[in-house]
Amino acid sequence: MGINDETESQNSRDWRLEVKQDMNRRILLLLFILVVSTLLGACSSTIPQAIRTPVDSDIRVDEVQQTSEQFKESRVRWGGEIISVENLADETHIEILAQRLDKSGKPISSRRSQGRFIARIAGFLEPQDFPKDQRITVVGQIEDVIEKPVGNYPYTYPRVLVESYYLWPEQSATPQPYFYDPYYDPMLFPYWRRYPYYY
Repeated sequence: MGINDETESQNSRDWRLEVKQDMNRRILLLLFILVVSTLLGACSSTIPQAIRTPVDSDIRVDEVQQTSEQFKESRVRWGGEIISVENLADETHIEILAQRLDKSGKPISSRRSQGRFIARIAGFLEPQDFPKDQRITVVGQIEDVIEKPVGNYPYTYPRVLVESYYLWPEQSATPQPYFYDPYYDPMLFPYWRRYPYYY
């Protein structure tokens, strides 16, 4: 066998190996997308329908603070970050820093809030399950406004009688997946070193 024949044979083996590697990466990518899509679908299905469905009115917290009587008994879907939890004899009050919501009803993190409000929920809620800064969305009726001090400042809180609520899970950074490629040979394909992760 001549040198040219050996070179062509080696090139053919290299080409087949590269094709296998490419097919493996594509299969792993499809599996990864399928798993992520399934998880996202499962998460969305656990959100109560009342939370995912926008209410007819688009009332802001600061509007109620200024003219509370106009909005009394109006139905709202509000959310934001938990400031504090207060347990009373037969109900729980959650103080919330209001934020805008996305289409699914999830609060959008922002440095600018829409004010504070109190969510009034029947029964006892364990404060440890509602930690500070955790995002929450509630649906209910505007009951009234009350004044409580924030520091030394008398603050007006709209109070919502809650029908439904959802505590949004904390988001954690998802590590990038690493897949071992049994066909990878750094001696044959050193340029593949630039791609240790397959997506």
